[in-house]
Amino acid sequence: MNKIALVYGGIAGLVIIVVNTLSFELGIGHVWLGFLVMFIAFSLIFVAIKQYRDEVLGGVIRFATGFRVGLSISLVAGVVYVLAWELYLVMTDYAFIDVYIDSLIESRKASGATPQEIANTIAETDTLRQQYANPFFRLPMTFVEIFPVGVLISGVAALVLRDSRALAAN
Repeated sequence: MNKIALVYGGIAGLVIIVVNTLSFELGIGHVWLGFLVMFIAFSLIFVAIKQYRDEVLGGVIRFATGFRVGLSISLVAGVVYVLAWELYLVMTDYAFIDVYIDSLIESRKASGATPQEIANTIAETDTLRQQYANPFFRLPMTFVEIFPVGVLISGVAALVLRDSRALAAN
């Protein structure tokens, strides 16, 4: 199971970070695009659970075993994602947070927010900037960006791929 988790988790994490980073750099990053990329990359969980079921367990797998395989892949993908994101931040001199905050403020201005609402947004984003500078805040926050999606897909995949014969087998 470890080899499957490392291979599929590594691929999923790299796909997510490469596509999301490119979309950010090209200015086409949207939340829906990020979730779509995560969903597509984490679809590998279905392939991995099926491979584990068929090649290692003889075609029979319980929900819990399948879920563990999916969680392992999600964990590896999350770690790969965090490490690659930290490398990107270092390579760009941590410019992401400034660009992100500037876009939030410009978005508020463009939406016709009052000067007080804009001032509130600036105060909130200054707090975010300070928090993001702390790796004990940034690293878990980055991990949590993708891990819950992996957990959800792990549960669905384990449910779909379980075999009723598994109750007696493993």
